[in-house]
Amino acid sequence: MSVIRVGLDVGGTKIDALALAPDGAFLARTRIPTGWGDHGVVEAVHDAVEALAAGGGFPVSDVESVGIGIPGLVDAEAGRVLHAVNLGVTELDLADAVQVRLPVAVAVENDVKAAALGAGSLRGDAHSMAYLNLGTGVAAGIVIDGALWRGAHGTAGEVGHLCVDPHGRVCGCGQRGCIETFCGGGAVSKAWGRGGELPLRDIFDLAEQGDPFARELREGVAFGAASAVRSLVLSADVQSVVIGGGVTALGDRLFDDIVRRLRQESAQSPFIGSLHLDERIELLPAGSPAAALGAALVGAAHLPAEIR
Repeated sequence: MSVIRVGLDVGGTKIDALALAPDGAFLARTRIPTGWGDHGVVEAVHDAVEALAAGGGFPVSDVESVGIGIPGLVDAEAGRVLHAVNLGVTELDLADAVQVRLPVAVAVENDVKAAALGAGSLRGDAHSMAYLNLGTGVAAGIVIDGALWRGAHGTAGEVGHLCVDPHGRVCGCGQRGCIETFCGGGAVSKAWGRGGELPLRDIFDLAEQGDPFARELREGVAFGAASAVRSLVLSADVQSVVIGGGVTALGDRLFDDIVRRLRQESAQSPFIGSLHLDERIELLPAGSPAAALGAALVGAAHLPAEIR
């Protein structure tokens, strides 16, 4: 019997699902809509596993582990997720609920932390790196020697709520001028206030056309992202910072802005310049399976050592 390891990246609108063979090869990958509320999320997890089995040509019974990366506060030891507001989940013992119908090893991890593990695995270098997620919000996962560094209470990497401007916009956390208010997609779109299907792309486009407010917000995105990179390197001394999340759909325009900002700051401070921050960042490729892969690795870690 094959030992199939499944990883699920549960997002606000879709689940990115990945099946790994025993040798780590990708067997199947699929995306399905995410459910809403406790029951909807659990049902969608089961549906994703079944869709992977159908697409990969293996029976569900060959699945030995399921790892789930999900937004919100996650108690990884208990397999519980709290306050996943974009999924309609307040408190859910997700691992236990999934195991009712799928009696295999099930592990749950915060989606950004799972993506950090996956990014490290894809790069083949998880010795000292951080994964910075620029999405609706901003957060990071830190990987040291192949393992997540959580800190004393699990908040290591929560750089989105570091204050960098005490007179700045009010953040959802209640502070002013958090990094997230500058480069979080939700906060920037709210500040823009003009709607649109892709507000950040509109902001970048109009900034290039000379719109003063768009230019201000675009500069803010670079400032916030550069601040996050600087904070991660100064606090954890990671060798590299891999940047992912929905905001990175802006591609080279975003990356070039961040590099430019880091170089400006380096020119003003010999100490910061000595860190070579502009050489320590990279964008996660579009469509990368990092989050689903990381979830699969989290799930596989719960298997007995002899069958991992």
